[in-house]
Amino acid sequence: MNRIFKKLCPLLLVGVIGLLAGSEDKRFAISENKAGKRIDITIDGKPFTSYIYPENLMKPVLYPLRTAQGTFITRGWPLAPRSGERVDHPHHVGMWFNYGNVNGLDFWNNSNVIPAERKSGYGAIKHFSVDKMKTYSDRAELDVTMYWQKPDGSNLLREETKYIFSGKGERRDIELITKLTALKEEVSFKDNKEGLLGIRLTRELEHPSDKPEKFTDASGKATDVAKMNNEAVTGKYSSSEGREGDNVWGTRGKWMNLNGKIGNEPVSLVILDNSKNVGYPTYWHARGYGLFAANPLGQKEFSKGKDVLDYKLAAGQSVVFRYKVLINSGSNLTDDQVNAEFTAFSRTK
Repeated sequence: MNRIFKKLCPLLLVGVIGLLAGSEDKRFAISENKAGKRIDITIDGKPFTSYIYPENLMKPVLYPLRTAQGTFITRGWPLAPRSGERVDHPHHVGMWFNYGNVNGLDFWNNSNVIPAERKSGYGAIKHFSVDKMKTYSDRAELDVTMYWQKPDGSNLLREETKYIFSGKGERRDIELITKLTALKEEVSFKDNKEGLLGIRLTRELEHPSDKPEKFTDASGKATDVAKMNNEAVTGKYSSSEGREGDNVWGTRGKWMNLNGKIGNEPVSLVILDNSKNVGYPTYWHARGYGLFAANPLGQKEFSKGKDVLDYKLAAGQSVVFRYKVLINSGSNLTDDQVNAEFTAFSRTK
């Protein structure tokens, strides 16, 4: 009997380990809805975010983003409006990646409200394929291909993006690795403030606004941003270089941390740049009204002409951008904590 038990023990142990590993694998799930043009990512059985590409959007986006507690950190409008939200900049949806001047075409400001007679000046990014969907014990990965298209539908750039979704405890993270390849012609990313990785925030994470403002895009179109009720509005930016509040706009930094509170839930939203990126350290196109964006390519605008990049890709040439987004719930991340995350991220290949 003892001999049989000794033989069975290793098998039982392997079985237990297998069950534990299986339960870990189930922490992350990805499900594709081709008809709905969406891919849903869940962690611990709770919705985290979705990769969506409906026809009424001019680029695929991650929408919405949630904390570990399920709280929305992105604005609902225009897809799913919530009471008290701003209704400006209809092209600000969830989290996206695009640019304001690519061979003279504006990919950033394009939306379904642009009139037909002006569409010739705008480009669109179209989802092409899902190349990988896989879950592991500590993450989920989604690889997709998109094409940056001219108004006539011809392809200018191929985009291949890997999203890595992870989360433990009160943290949720998104790492993205985006490869852009110029196709049949040289592609110019002329210096422009509208770019590159953007997130549009829920009202509670905006800065309190004490006056109405007007913002003008690269084509000269102005958007009014009204003064609003500041009740429960708690957001505050802080950068790796010690800048705070609205003073972070147009400055360079290795990372940006937005601390705030949604109801009784303290929240930190962080974007980490990567030392391997073109234009590192990035300039920050971060506005108090709720636009949180990293733009390493629009250097002339932010530096008042001191720095000029006008980045170009020759036909067939590629460039890779890496970013990581941290969403922390239950407490605000300190500078030391974010610095440690930045150092670890910069070491990744």
